[in-house]
Amino acid sequence: MNEHAAHRSSSLRQRPGGRRRTAAAVAVAVAAVTAGALVQPAFATSPSPTATPENVTAAARPDTVQKGLDRLVREDGVPGVLAAVKGRDGRTRNYTAGVGDLATRTKVPVDGQVRIGSNTKTFTAVVVLQLVGEGKVELDAFVDTYLPGLVRGDGFDGRNITVRQLLQHTSGLPEYVDRDFALSHKDYYSEPRELLDRALAQKAHFAPGTKWEYNNTNYLLAGLIIQKITGRPLGEEINRRVVDRLGLRHTYFPAPGDRTIHEPHPKGYARATEDGPLRDYTELDPSWGWAAGAMVSTPGDLNRFFSGLIGGRLLKPELLAQMRTTVPAPEVGAGVGYGLGLISTPLSCGGVAWGHGGTIPGYRTGGGVTEDGRAVSIAVTVLPTHVVDQHADALVDSALCR
Repeated sequence: MNEHAAHRSSSLRQRPGGRRRTAAAVAVAVAAVTAGALVQPAFATSPSPTATPENVTAAARPDTVQKGLDRLVREDGVPGVLAAVKGRDGRTRNYTAGVGDLATRTKVPVDGQVRIGSNTKTFTAVVVLQLVGEGKVELDAFVDTYLPGLVRGDGFDGRNITVRQLLQHTSGLPEYVDRDFALSHKDYYSEPRELLDRALAQKAHFAPGTKWEYNNTNYLLAGLIIQKITGRPLGEEINRRVVDRLGLRHTYFPAPGDRTIHEPHPKGYARATEDGPLRDYTELDPSWGWAAGAMVSTPGDLNRFFSGLIGGRLLKPELLAQMRTTVPAPEVGAGVGYGLGLISTPLSCGGVAWGHGGTIPGYRTGGGVTEDGRAVSIAVTVLPTHVVDQHADALVDSALCR
């Protein structure tokens, strides 16, 4: 038994996979943990699937995916939805529904860019594991090994928390962000250390290794470790080691001060209060998300990223196996497992999907990929309600199982 395993309680037994909700269910991302109700009037739906240059054929009549997207708009009041689905036949189909701008009623751009929230965590975890493969980081070394003296507080100590526990959300550290903070910091630039100070001023939630609890603070520290070891900015390392390696042409880690989305995109919306009007959150400073949730991508690129990761293009087999070794994540759903920045979710048709998911004011993304090459990513353009989460998750499962 390794040092990390020795710190586990029986409730955190590692396992290779899990059962129940779709991978999109882990939209417990940067601002989503306490997302409130976001009900709004329904809007017009789009036509059936749109053909794209990726040798994609559009269905003559709306298929189950299109119908599901249309329902999200018509019944759940989502302004716009976009999706990329790679089927058993190897072809990718792109879909849209609703409108890309509530004021102008313009169409949702096919495979447009969106903010991907906590999908960023998987990118961050990949870089940490690459550093493990290079002998520069050890998963079962304590945080203090790389950030000496930084993590000290009420009930927590960096000399007792491992890198693995950060990546797997079993550290017990307190959270630095909630819904109100995320919504109110739309126009503010935040330094990682400033965000960390917010967390360290609180009490520990539990002893390291005894429970699982989704926590963005873990990935702030993972990002700081990356910068300490490489001597380079986190975004530069993610872009160089992951984005460029996989040729993700529409994915990037925003530079400091960059509040825009660079390529065609639908606008994203949120309510500042539960019963308040929808506000445009498309342009915001994502620095408060940083290593936990700052990135921009498209549904198609997210499929390529998770497929490339599971296909072994980013990590050595033994490191990918570590990443895919999960602990139960009961707060997300029965049978869901959380690895090292990667989610294992059971499918209704058997087997599991691998992915993550993310929520940030304006956007919610979710999906998953399978061992045999199927892949789905769906983005909605609003900070969602629980009902929207459930319906989007069910659609991911349906798309992967059809």
